[in-house]
Amino acid sequence: MPEPVKKTVSAFAKKPKTQGAEEGATVVFETETEKPDAKVRWQCNTKDLVSDDKYVIKADGNKHSLTIQAVTKEDGTAYAVIAGGSKVKFDLKVKEKEVTEEVKLELKEKVKEEVKEKKEEAQGGAGDPAASDPAATCTAAPAEAPTPAETPAEADTTPAAPQPGANIQAHDTPGFDESQAPDMKTDLTGLFTEKPQSGEVTVGENINFVAKVNAASLLKKPTIKWFKGKWMDLASKSGKNLQLKELYDRNSKVYTFEMQIIAAKPSFAGAYRCEVSSRDKFDSCNFDLTVHGGCPHTHSMDGSEEAGELDFSALLKKSASKSQVKNEPDEDVWEILQKAPASEYEKIAFQYGITDLRGMLKRLKKMKKEEKKSEVFLKKLDPAYQVEKGHKMKLCIDVANEDVDVKWLKNGQEIQSTGRYIFESVGNKRYLTINHCSLSDDATYTCVVGDEKCTTELFVKEPPVTITSHLEDQMVMKGERVELECEVSEEGATVKWEKDGVELTRDESFKYRFKKDGRKHVLIINEATKEDCGHYTVKTNGGESMSELMVSEKELEVYQNIADLTVKAKDEAVFKCEVSDETVKGIWYKNGVEVKADARTNITHIGRIHKLTIDDVKPEDQGDYTFVPEGYAFNLSAKLNFLDPPKIHLDCMGHTADSTIMVVAGNKLRLDVPITGDPAPTVVWTKGEKVKLLGDGRLHVESTKGHCIFTIEGADKQDEGLYSVIVRNPAGEDKADINVKVVDAPDPPSAPRILSVGEDSCVVQWDPPKSDGGNPIIGYVLERKKKKSYRWMRLNFDPYTDTTYEAKRMIEGVEYEMRVYAVNAIGMSCHSAASQPFIPVAPTSEPVGLCVDDISDTTISLKWRTPEHLGSSELDGYGVEYCKEGSDEWVPAFEGLTERTSVIIRDLPTGEKMQFRVRAYNMAGPSAPTSLKPKIWIPRNLRQTLIKKVEETINLVIPFQGKPRPVITWSKDGEYLNPKQVSVRNSDTDTILFIRKSERKDSGKYEVKLQIENVEDTASISIQIVDLPGSPEKLKIMDVWGFNVALEWKPPKDNGNCEITGYMVQKADKKTMEWYTVYELYRRTNCVVADLIMGNEYIFRIYAVNMVGLSLEPCFSADGAYIQKTGFEYKPPTYKEHDFSEAPKFTHPLVSRSVIAGYNATLSCSVRGIPKPKVTWYKNKMDISNEAKYRMFSKQGVLTLEIRKPCSFDGGVYMCKAVNASGEDVVECKLEIRRKLKENGKNGAT
Repeated sequence: MPEPVKKTVSAFAKKPKTQGAEEGATVVFETETEKPDAKVRWQCNTKDLVSDDKYVIKADGNKHSLTIQAVTKEDGTAYAVIAGGSKVKFDLKVKEKEVTEEVKLELKEKVKEEVKEKKEEAQGGAGDPAASDPAATCTAAPAEAPTPAETPAEADTTPAAPQPGANIQAHDTPGFDESQAPDMKTDLTGLFTEKPQSGEVTVGENINFVAKVNAASLLKKPTIKWFKGKWMDLASKSGKNLQLKELYDRNSKVYTFEMQIIAAKPSFAGAYRCEVSSRDKFDSCNFDLTVHGGCPHTHSMDGSEEAGELDFSALLKKSASKSQVKNEPDEDVWEILQKAPASEYEKIAFQYGITDLRGMLKRLKKMKKEEKKSEVFLKKLDPAYQVEKGHKMKLCIDVANEDVDVKWLKNGQEIQSTGRYIFESVGNKRYLTINHCSLSDDATYTCVVGDEKCTTELFVKEPPVTITSHLEDQMVMKGERVELECEVSEEGATVKWEKDGVELTRDESFKYRFKKDGRKHVLIINEATKEDCGHYTVKTNGGESMSELMVSEKELEVYQNIADLTVKAKDEAVFKCEVSDETVKGIWYKNGVEVKADARTNITHIGRIHKLTIDDVKPEDQGDYTFVPEGYAFNLSAKLNFLDPPKIHLDCMGHTADSTIMVVAGNKLRLDVPITGDPAPTVVWTKGEKVKLLGDGRLHVESTKGHCIFTIEGADKQDEGLYSVIVRNPAGEDKADINVKVVDAPDPPSAPRILSVGEDSCVVQWDPPKSDGGNPIIGYVLERKKKKSYRWMRLNFDPYTDTTYEAKRMIEGVEYEMRVYAVNAIGMSCHSAASQPFIPVAPTSEPVGLCVDDISDTTISLKWRTPEHLGSSELDGYGVEYCKEGSDEWVPAFEGLTERTSVIIRDLPTGEKMQFRVRAYNMAGPSAPTSLKPKIWIPRNLRQTLIKKVEETINLVIPFQGKPRPVITWSKDGEYLNPKQVSVRNSDTDTILFIRKSERKDSGKYEVKLQIENVEDTASISIQIVDLPGSPEKLKIMDVWGFNVALEWKPPKDNGNCEITGYMVQKADKKTMEWYTVYELYRRTNCVVADLIMGNEYIFRIYAVNMVGLSLEPCFSADGAYIQKTGFEYKPPTYKEHDFSEAPKFTHPLVSRSVIAGYNATLSCSVRGIPKPKVTWYKNKMDISNEAKYRMFSKQGVLTLEIRKPCSFDGGVYMCKAVNASGEDVVECKLEIRRKLKENGKNGAT
């Protein structure tokens, strides 16, 4: 009996659950264990946690808790608790902290105050007591004051900024400029696998910052940028103090970016940023650098002395006011314009991209007017706001009455709520949010409450215009037209052109022309002169680009330059050039070696044309050819390329069966194609007409010198088709087709269907598989199993070609399943789905003895007996049907079935002739019908040949049924009986055949026929009259040797009308003439009589024996046999000993029988074998040799098994097994035990 499955028991009575929390909050996870002394471990990302300032772990009996304090974004991950063998996982989800409007306003005021204080500290550092102490200044610089490359806003938002979430609050604060916010069009997708961390370094030492990016999921190589502060790109500062490195690991597909700062200086301290992007993905990371042990440089540098050093002070202007503008890009433009003199307006407008300077100045005048105090507004809008193009702007006012309605106006027109304009009302606060600000939003905005209003100006700042395509250096001849072209990031942007630092303008002579085409800007110089040489610069408010223009004197002009040539073998190559001076001579070079004229090479100079002609081109002529004019410092070059057309050397090409390459599915397909061509041709593999093969993990294309190899790992059916290989080079192309066929084992057939079942068989049918795997189906293999078994038994070992199969030798009443395999030349398919379960069962035999028990005008009483053969299925009942004479329509006599063996049918039409029949029903359906017609019942002993001896009395009683009394007719061998020899007596229920003294001529086949009108029944009985056999013939003495005599005779002519069972051999001494039996029942017609007495003479006689007895007369030997006395030396003939051994073989098999319970039954068979085999009897494969119920007999090779008074349990399969040294043989049969008939059944039968 299998062991019961043990149920897993958890160590936890209460498990922790996933929780969510805001940043900065405290989270507690609690759990309870089943046992109070259980040891509990807490884990974060599979790492054990210990109690510290961040994590607090407590245990109180069976209660345990984990407390996480000051939750941050990094804490949002997977956790687990472990006790014993149980582990429970849970998550912590961290949300961004929600900030109320009051907190936003407070943080805004606080940020403004801190910025203002730091501005004052930066400007008035001379009056600060700390400034007088150099050491104090050096110490405070990194923490308190921003570096020259930083803005005050940056210094306020570095990692040392006060509260977490301050940056988020600043974005939502009304009037906040979102110019420094990340571009929301690009999601932060977490590209960094390792981010650069903040670090500290001593002056003069080196420090490295490392960032790693996993490129496995990226479609394009990532681009990285390093910044100091928020705007200083460090890519242009690489030198002796800064080095940027990039590494790529092909195995892990990870990019490693490294920034190394060498010999750090105090001015290098500050905030840094690393940005990485790849198509639509973006990520960034901030980190700090702290430099100890030195004071920062405060003097300004031009970068000329220490070019390449990481000294950001060199970027500052000498003017303090200019430095402030450069270092504070986030400061509002309107504040700069208010403080700046009028002479600087145009310069500021160019620097910040202001297009409507006049309109801005008009608004500034309105901003300077003093505002009156209002009873409606608790807080009005600021005079002006600035926002970058594309960002969001939020305007906020406070009103005295929370229920009052407000209107928002833009340039005097009321604003309607849309997707870009959003109105909000929170308490006494009113908000106007403008999404994705554009230049059209640069306007005056007014909030109207009743009769009062407040106004502000919104300035939309365009992003700086950068140069996307830079100028290129040019060298032209004097008098040629020059075009210097660049491309900027914005269409219609204003640029400034300078030459050697001097701004260029359109002059009266139109020396310079400026052209705009979208984002392209072109500077055109019509006729270049020597004075136009120099450096030209184009500037925008976001960058500049410089190029150098060189103008050469016009000396020797080249009217026709030599061109590259590509020629085939044995063709002619001609290099030709034309210069302006006819007198100029020149020299031709090949790969730097002067070319000399020979039989194939010809050099000519006619006027201004110079030619180099090469006849019959060969591969060694390939190279670089140069023409150098004498006296001039320039040359003309061209290349000669030698071409050899490509060629594919392949035997199997085309669509024929001989050219098809066949590969078994799952195997490796390798197509090795030899190719030639110079230059090496490019190879393209295609499948079909236009679709090119795209390489995946299974496809490999390898090109080597002289070969192109195409490989498919694990070919499948999709790889089948026509493959084309195309080789090309400049000399031409060649193409070859290769037909590939992929063959495989077929698909499994459909689930088999059971068409019909029998007693021990069934007929099964199935559909062929959908795919034959590329090879024809050879046949099918079938298997079956019992429903409750796991062992499948194969029914055929050779493929069966049809799709309908009859399976036999099944056990009746057992549930079976079938399945099928398909077979082709490649192999066998997977098995099909199993068929529906079925049970082999056969209908019963027809009921026995249907007869009329009684009849009236409208009713009839019928009765019958149980069928002789019921089978393994129970009998469900009987169905009775009738039909009128002359009709084929059978009508059920009643609904359903009856279990009785008699029935009364009522309400029949009077005077009609009716026919009746009865069927027995079981699980397999109805049996054959038995009809109400004359029926002859042959007794069981007469179903086989009746054997009688001569002069014995024959009395045959044949019962029958039939009403009215039928006409009975006897015949023998088709002739009527002789009433003198045979007597016949008939009654209502039987007929008797009587022969007082039988003779051999009475043997034959007797037929009895019953007839009632046109319905009849016939039966036949075989009678065999046997007598004693005649005597054998021609007994001869064949040989006499030693004490032995060899005899031989012929069988008798008259065998007594039965088989001769043997012969009796006797001998007699002539002296005494007393006969002694040598062999009593000898089967052969020759024998050897041994152990005779020396000196005597013997005679012999033979009797024939059949089932009646010995023949009346024997056959005597004509001569006697004399046994020689001693002294006679007998030399027996030499012969090879014969092997008489023979394996057992049953000459007569067991016959299946059906017997009645309670009466002894016998099973017989015959076997032969030398030596005598050992016989064992089995019932249902169980040895029954030692069971008392059975008796076994063996006589002259005839084996008999007697079963004493069998019962229903003795039914089954009996087997007889014979074994000797030469082999074995088996024979079996079925024995069915029928129960005894009831008394009333017996009476009915008589």
